[in-house]
Amino acid sequence: MNQEEYILAHSDQEPDYLAKINRATHLRMLNPRMLSGHLQGRVLAMFCQMIQPERILELGTYTGYSALCMAEILPEDGVLHTIECDDELESFILQNFASVLHGKKIKLHIGQALKVIENLDEVFDLVFIDADKREYLAYYEAVLPKVRPGGFILADNTWWDGKVLEQVNPNDKQTIEIMRFNDFIAADSRVEKVMLPLRDGLTVIRKK
Repeated sequence: MNQEEYILAHSDQEPDYLAKINRATHLRMLNPRMLSGHLQGRVLAMFCQMIQPERILELGTYTGYSALCMAEILPEDGVLHTIECDDELESFILQNFASVLHGKKIKLHIGQALKVIENLDEVFDLVFIDADKREYLAYYEAVLPKVRPGGFILADNTWWDGKVLEQVNPNDKQTIEIMRFNDFIAADSRVEKVMLPLRDGLTVIRKK
């Protein structure tokens, strides 16, 4: 048994409906690694249990796994807005949301995240950023004014396969922008922050 297997064996089980989405994503998608998966999904659900959000924003839906994990905890009148730029995923995402009752709490937006964010007239308790790495800093600046004081932003992939510690290829825009985002957040006095070594790095940010 390796470390991840041990961790999963001593954490809550993956709900059956999420296991089905996990399998379907691995069968149908070219980059199934983009899926949050069992461990991160349970971490997101646990964060939501602690924060008790009523309004959530997610940037980067992919196949809907992470959105459903967070929507589990929403109250009946709660809502999760999730934004996906790939319109070819829309039918698969909606099918996954329809597979479980709390999927009705999720509103899917297909389009460019920055444009959608601009048109959302909401104040959010929690934002989960897991979209185009080249736009992380722009996403952050766009959502921070829409996060309530004391609210949270979770930024995924901030470890970026350890590339943030290596000599960066000037053409590697994703790594360059992740590093720029990480450095900016570390110095931003508007927020409290901690980077967790969960999967590919998860930075927890709290607005003061």
